[in-house]
Amino acid sequence: MNIITDTAALAAFCAECARHPYVTVDTEFLRERTYWPQLCLVQMAHPIEGDLCEDRGAAIIDPMAEGIDLTPMMDLMSDPNVVKVFHAARQDIEIFWKLSGRIPAPFFDTQVAAMVCGYGDQVGYETLVRKIAAKKLDKSSRFTDWARRPLSEKQLAYAVADVTHLRRIYEALDKRLVKSGRTDWVCEELSSLTSEETYRNDPETAWRRIKTRSADGRFLAVVKALAKWREARAQDKDIPRSRLMKDDALLEIASNRPKDIEELGRSRLLLREARRGEAADGILAAVAEGEAGPEVEADPRAALGGPSKPGAGALTELLKVLLKARADEIGVAQKLLASSDDLTAIAVDDEPDVPAMKGWRRAAFGKLALQLKNGEIALSANARGTDIVEFED
Repeated sequence: MNIITDTAALAAFCAECARHPYVTVDTEFLRERTYWPQLCLVQMAHPIEGDLCEDRGAAIIDPMAEGIDLTPMMDLMSDPNVVKVFHAARQDIEIFWKLSGRIPAPFFDTQVAAMVCGYGDQVGYETLVRKIAAKKLDKSSRFTDWARRPLSEKQLAYAVADVTHLRRIYEALDKRLVKSGRTDWVCEELSSLTSEETYRNDPETAWRRIKTRSADGRFLAVVKALAKWREARAQDKDIPRSRLMKDDALLEIASNRPKDIEELGRSRLLLREARRGEAADGILAAVAEGEAGPEVEADPRAALGGPSKPGAGALTELLKVLLKARADEIGVAQKLLASSDDLTAIAVDDEPDVPAMKGWRRAAFGKLALQLKNGEIALSANARGTDIVEFED
């Protein structure tokens, strides 16, 4: 097994990878006790002749090795002539962006491609290895502490398998996408992952990740201020945001809006460490900021809560049936076509600003959803499932 612990060996391997059309990539990292992921291993493999599941052409790079310079690897990640292939790429890409300030490009995500090819919602790597590579993975090392050294042969074998089998999966999915004419669908899906805004975790917008059905502008203003404080402090201290304040505690405080330490101490959900010192001062200051500042307008999708127009509830249920029928018909994961929030929004608005009404999704599903809503098509049940029926003029 090729284990790289010095810059010269890394440069040589990356130069070899640069001679191939693609390289498969995976990372092992720890994040349980930090805000930013701690990179522990990088696995890469380039194409080979013969069995793509073999270890040949693969390497394990130890970024924790003393004195190693990762610049050759970062340069490879930006090589426009080499496709970087990941599975469920978001966290891997975040790591490379955080370390180098550059997003790997061009890149391909086999999880997204598998959803487009009908393998189900957020299909796991192990499933694709079994279904496409016809291999079985040993996942017993899944919960390894990757920061500890030395790593065992079993741990290293587990790590390298995440890129060796990925070669066969990538080649199979790529051929299927070309044959079906859906390569552009995958490219459109990956566009959000190529934006630096995806990885910035701006404290100003952190509140949008918190699930709340309330549309009260003052309440949301306090939620926004608390989420901003929590995100900024978590980044500064490099600790998980949940170690400062969990979402349920944040919402409780936004509802109660304590004015002083005594009132803050009555919180049922706030962690003990946040009831005193700098953390408590920051929380109280955030509450005051939220109360003094302008009210916040709720995201219309988050504030829906459920259909509000007469008959919209029944229509939403019909749209769910249409979604399943259409997903089965074209062989695409349902969640990739439309989310539950998308369906609710379509039920109450003819042109909602939701993913299901944009790009390839609109052509594949959104247009049909509007036709069903407007009575231009119908659904017919039979022994095989559900058919989409077009009315004759």
